[in-house]
Amino acid sequence: MNLHEYQAKEILRRFGVAIPPGEVATTATQAEAIATKFGTAVMVKAQVHAGGRGKAGGVKFCKTPADAKEKATAILGMKIKGLTVEKVLVTVAADIGSEAYVGIIVDRASKKPVFMVSAAGGIDIEEVAAKTPGKIKYHPVDVRYGLQHYEAMQLGFFLYSDVKLARAAAKVMQQLYAAFIASGCSLAEINPLVVTPQGEILAVDGKMVIDDNELDRRPDIEALRDESSEAQSEVDARKHNLTFIKLEGNVGCIVNGAGLAMATMDLVKYYGGEPANFLDIGGSSNPEKVVNALRIITEDSNVKAILFNIFGGITRTDDVANGIVTATRANPLKVPLVIRLTGTNEELAMKILTDNGFTASKDMDEAVRHVVAIVKGEKAA
Repeated sequence: MNLHEYQAKEILRRFGVAIPPGEVATTATQAEAIATKFGTAVMVKAQVHAGGRGKAGGVKFCKTPADAKEKATAILGMKIKGLTVEKVLVTVAADIGSEAYVGIIVDRASKKPVFMVSAAGGIDIEEVAAKTPGKIKYHPVDVRYGLQHYEAMQLGFFLYSDVKLARAAAKVMQQLYAAFIASGCSLAEINPLVVTPQGEILAVDGKMVIDDNELDRRPDIEALRDESSEAQSEVDARKHNLTFIKLEGNVGCIVNGAGLAMATMDLVKYYGGEPANFLDIGGSSNPEKVVNALRIITEDSNVKAILFNIFGGITRTDDVANGIVTATRANPLKVPLVIRLTGTNEELAMKILTDNGFTASKDMDEAVRHVVAIVKGEKAA
């Protein structure tokens, strides 16, 4: 679950991180009033769950309240990566002497939270990692002890040679780590962490991504979810207990089991296609899940063909077949459908599909090659 910048900043502020004052506005008039109250230059920043807000025109410097109103008018309602901006953060603009990056991510290889720090802040850390990897320092944290002071100081000195700045940065990193653990994050970052000309360290941007598995025991964090800033397909999938992540390709994938879903996506790529999504209908034998999965997939205009890849264990293939028949009767498909079924009750499943005008394969490679050929225009449906 993604948090908005203003939500992440509020959490970081509770843990002691120094952050410029800011308030959220949903109208341009509110933005003007907030800027008037602050009585200084402000930044008006779009609040959407998407990167590249600045490049899209969603972050603006404003010298006056009238300027803030004008910029908020332009930003509110604009779309950034398909998401509509419904609120802006109006925050006091900081004087920036230098910018650094400080972040934590869960590393599956080491099974630890790993700090990433770089003096090259204010830009995408992925760009820094690709072009100048030596500018990033990585440090795994032993969760039994947390980030120790001496470790934080080592990271601080990687950013700043001045001992006062290194000490201040070390304190921020310990605060960030405490917020990361307390909130159940999979990622938390401050980009940029700035030093003002007066030598003050401030977090002028903040980002947090919460591990969904943590939400059951953190209802206060779950209450921060803003579904209006999420892709509607992902919202619908969550409501129907489907594991779904939208991607940029054109081959819709409906699979049972996360491992098979990953293997399916890999095979689509291997044969030259691009998966449009990750969608795991899970292990239950519920035809309604298939109906909902097909509805969500077909709402994506990028999808040119759909692949069902079912290996029936707990999931009965005849239930999946019935779900396909039910869904396509209610909403006839406008794109080709390729089906691979094998496992529990596969003979019955094949009969159900054949009786209703569908064909299906038992071979995964064959099905994937077929669907990729369709989207490339090399084979008829």
